Amino acid sequence: MTRSLSLLKRGAVNYCSGRPLCVSFEVTRNCNARCRHCHLGEPIDEERAAPEVFGKICRELKPVVAQVSGGEPLLRDDIEAIVGALRRKNRAPVVVLTTNGSLLTPDKYRRLFDAGVDHFSISCDFPDERHDEFRKIPGLFGRIKDLLGSLKANGRHAVTLACVVHRENLRDLLDIAELGRKWGAHVNFSAYTWLRTSERELLIPPEELAELKTVIARLREHKRRYGVVRTSDFVFRKMIEYFEHGALPGCRAGERFLVVNPDGSLSPCGLIMGEYRSQREVVERFSRQNTCADCYTSIRGNSEKPARYLIMDNLGGH
Repeated sequence: MTRSLSLLKRGAVNYCSGRPLCVSFEVTRNCNARCRHCHLGEPIDEERAAPEVFGKICRELKPVVAQVSGGEPLLRDDIEAIVGALRRKNRAPVVVLTTNGSLLTPDKYRRLFDAGVDHFSISCDFPDERHDEFRKIPGLFGRIKDLLGSLKANGRHAVTLACVVHRENLRDLLDIAELGRKWGAHVNFSAYTWLRTSERELLIPPEELAELKTVIARLREHKRRYGVVRTSDFVFRKMIEYFEHGALPGCRAGERFLVVNPDGSLSPCGLIMGEYRSQREVVERFSRQNTCADCYTSIRGNSEKPARYLIMDNLGGH
């Protein structure tokens, strides 16, 4: 079975059977950044599951996409073993590693790629050194620029810049898309949520919604012209709706997507922690009573797309 056929088959089965399309393996909640829009950053004493435990959970849940995240996942010394435990050669899932990029060197990139990472998702909040201040990591923007320059020169590039849309970078989004084009990377946009920090000031207010709609229209045109932006048109429309109403009902956390905690227990999402032992338990104890509407993160948006968008947005991807 080819990789594309394996992904298509698993996606269809999971979509119809209630298995998650995406599982985020939050392998640590420790982080070396102090991002303004995130509650993580302080040192955490945590219990950590071994790589083979994550591999076993992945085989049980059978996601189409296995996201390796945190915190900052590169803080784990066994991160290559974790990736290797999730990976199945020529089979689903697609393995995506999300990182702030501060610890990702060309050599580390190569070793993780060889271990089984299909795509690297690197956070990008601003198209210049304002990114350093937002993340509280001096020199971070320059480090990412040098890394992507090296990867582009060597012809081994599987990077997406992940941008969280909020009030302070609204006017920079098109420049971030252009930055991705210049660096040879894709760009994915998702909506800011106040759930992590309770800071509502970064939400886009009603008086700036017209500008948001204009910016998103330009991003969609950029996507059609250059193919750099990977955000679904469906997600863009829902993003506008989220900021318009301050909420978006119908969350499918625990069903279409869920989180594996550092200790191997399960949470419905990265914003509502739990210690469940199976997806069935998550669904029965959380999902069936879930009324949360306060986020529209990337994992939610991309997992909740209707079937036709899931197919169209991924044609030719693998």
